[in-house]
Amino acid sequence: MDVLQILGYLSALLIGIVLGLIGGGGSILTVPILVYLLYINPVTATAYSLFVVGTTALVGAIKNLKKGLIDIKTAIVFSIPAFIAVYLTRKYLVPAIPDTLFSLGDFIVTKNIAIMIFFALIMLIAAITMIRDKKKTTAQDEKIKFNYPLILIEGAVVGVLTGIVGAGGGFLIIPALVLFAKLPMKKAVATSLLIIAIKSLIGFIGDIQNLDIEWSFLIIFSSLSVAGIFIGIWLNNFIDGKKLKKGFGWFVLVMGIYIILKESIFK
Repeated sequence: MDVLQILGYLSALLIGIVLGLIGGGGSILTVPILVYLLYINPVTATAYSLFVVGTTALVGAIKNLKKGLIDIKTAIVFSIPAFIAVYLTRKYLVPAIPDTLFSLGDFIVTKNIAIMIFFALIMLIAAITMIRDKKKTTAQDEKIKFNYPLILIEGAVVGVLTGIVGAGGGFLIIPALVLFAKLPMKKAVATSLLIIAIKSLIGFIGDIQNLDIEWSFLIIFSSLSVAGIFIGIWLNNFIDGKKLKKGFGWFVLVMGIYIILKESIFK
C-alpha cells in the first residue's frame, strides 16, 4: 500500500467528518478520493460512492428520525421519482455510454474522462452553493404545501445526476424541499439525508447487477466514513460548522477546477 492509498483511507474519515460538521458536502469528495488516491475506475468509483454516501447518510437520517426532524411524507414524495431515476441511470444509462465518445484533434474524450469532467462541473455548482449559502427560511408552524409536479421533476433530475456522478445531491435537494414543499430549513436538511440514503442505496442495486463489487474494501471505506460522522458531530461541540462551510466550498471549487484541468489539458 503506497502513500496515496493510505491518504485515501484516511480521507474516508474526512468525508464523514465534513458531513458531521457542516451537514452536507462531504460526499462530493468521495469520487475524487476513490479515483485519484485509490486508483479506482471512474465508473466503479461512482458506484462505490453511492454505497458510501447512502450508508453514511442513513446513519445521519436515523439520528434525525429519533429527534423527530424528518418529514416522512415529503421524503416519500421526493424519493419515489429520485430512486426510480437513479436505479434506471445506473442499470441502463451508464452502461450504455460508449467507451469512446468523440475526439478533438489528438484528444480522445472517453467515457471515464466525460464522467470526471461532468462530476467536476457538479462540484463547481455545489461549491458556489456553499460559498453563497443563501438560505430561504420557512416558519416552523407554516403548513407544508406540496408542488407535486415540480417535486417529481426535481426528484427525477436529482436521481439522474446522482446516478451519473455518484454524489448525494444535497445542494439540489435542500433548496427543492424549502421552495416546493415549504419545509423549514432545519427539517429540509434532516429530510434530505433520508432521501439521499434511499436513492443512493437503491441506485447501487443497479450496479450490483453490472459490476464486480469488492465488498471488503467497500465495507472498510464506508465504516471509516461513518466513524468520521461521529467525530464530526463531536467536533461540533468546539467548532462552528457553519463558519467552515464557506471555506470548504472554496476547497471544493479548487478541486473541481483541478479535475477539469487534469482530465482535459494535462491528461
